[in-house]
Amino acid sequence: MKRIIFVRHGKSSWDSPVEDRQRPLSSRAFKDAEHVISAFKSYKDFPVEVFTSDAKRALTTAELFKKELHITENHFHIKPELYTFNANDVLKFISKRSDEVETIMLFGHNPAYTELVNTLGSLPIQNLPTTGLVSILFEIDSWKKVQSGQTNLYLFPKHLR
Repeated sequence: MKRIIFVRHGKSSWDSPVEDRQRPLSSRAFKDAEHVISAFKSYKDFPVEVFTSDAKRALTTAELFKKELHITENHFHIKPELYTFNANDVLKFISKRSDEVETIMLFGHNPAYTELVNTLGSLPIQNLPTTGLVSILFEIDSWKKVQSGQTNLYLFPKHLR
């Protein structure tokens, strides 16, 4: 059994003119993360391997989860290749994970993540919102076999405020 937890980065701030990769989170993103992390804590009873885009908004979101979920440095990985908006790039990344790992948590970007939760999961989701989390279970033993799974959890900030 494998599990992928997709988390879209928090709402970004457009207040200062910076390159896309450097855009910070808005103040709302921190509150949204608090809500989602709090709800996820009661669900998480398994180890996770975390991978995040190196974009500031994704990395900051991932770091908030890391702190509150007590994820250690050796299970937290910054991956520049996850700074992509292409679902196929993310799928390639997933297929290269070690089969020893049962659960991966990915922090990244739309439209890739909305496309993936719809392609891989069993629940149609019109748009994975900022700081939205979707968990999908797969009855497989290798990350190379990821195709279709069962959506078993979704947490969206607007449902938790």
